[in-house]
Amino acid sequence: MQIVTLISDFGIKDHYASLLKGTILNLNSDIQFVDVTHLVDTYDIRQASYFLNAICKKFPKGTIHIVAVNNYYDPGYEIICFEYKGHYYIGPNNGVFSLAFDSIDEEHIYKIEYDETERDLFNLIAHGVSLISQQMSITEVGTPLNSFEKKIDIKPVQTQNEIRATIIHVDKYENVIINVHREFFEHIRNDRPFEIFFKYYNPITEISNTYSDVPIGEVLALFNSANYLEIALNMGKASSQLDLLKDETIQIRFL
Repeated sequence: MQIVTLISDFGIKDHYASLLKGTILNLNSDIQFVDVTHLVDTYDIRQASYFLNAICKKFPKGTIHIVAVNNYYDPGYEIICFEYKGHYYIGPNNGVFSLAFDSIDEEHIYKIEYDETERDLFNLIAHGVSLISQQMSITEVGTPLNSFEKKIDIKPVQTQNEIRATIIHVDKYENVIINVHREFFEHIRNDRPFEIFFKYYNPITEISNTYSDVPIGEVLALFNSANYLEIALNMGKASSQLDLLKDETIQIRFL
């Protein structure tokens, strides 16, 4: 059975996610869908790339990952597919994959082709899934892509003693996720003490292993399951209680 993950900004009120699944199943019914989320903020490819990067490594090789976010329609509309580290990816050529991965081989990205009368998002994605799930080579799924769309991600600004980072996501529990990866943090830190500053609160000076490392209601910082820095409240809602919102700046100072 072919595993297919789904990330979209379709929401759960409308029928679009089911329409995509039905179109795929009509071509291959032997599919196991995993709904990562359909609640990506509308058009937010940066948030979608965070979700994709967070989950893809946990799935077995051969999984097909679909990203359907910031979908647009014009005469040059392109749905692309490629293989990366044993996984397959399908989605619009709008920059989302350039934000998720740093080292995609652009010479091996393909534009999915289908009947000109049925070149909508759902049919193009379903056609790509059908061919890949039949063990067809990725080179046969489409034609070589002429131009891979790239977007510049918001990277942390670093100096020898400081990182200025950005809140990239607030999850359901209102934990605040920051665009600082554990490896990057430890490299800059170099075993030095540090202070994480946010708004007018006292700085955080240590990294916790779990939320319960601090008393209920206390603030903490930890690296989440995707290894990104997170500010949270034990059994609380960090975003609303600390007034921390997406796209705001967090400062980390090394002493």
